[in-house]
Amino acid sequence: MTTNEYISFLRAKGFKLPEDALGFIAFGQKYTEAPDEMVNIAIEATLKHQRHFDGSYFVALLERLQQEKIADKKSAQAYVRRLER
Repeated sequence: MTTNEYISFLRAKGFKLPEDALGFIAFGQKYTEAPDEMVNIAIEATLKHQRHFDGSYFVALLERLQQEKIADKKSAQAYVRRLER
């Protein structure tokens, strides 16, 4: 699922990201060169952990996923779970 599709999915579920959040998402994806799947995981984790979209948390998480060279959804989800502890 592309990041745009994921954002549309969130909207359909009733969760509307503010315009500045969309800007952070676009910036973070370009800055880290992260694939859509990693961006989507970072969006989901940010919303779950922060209870709202926090742009700086999102970008930092996306950077960490990239630094750790996490390349698939399963590994990314496991990494995020480790951060929750």
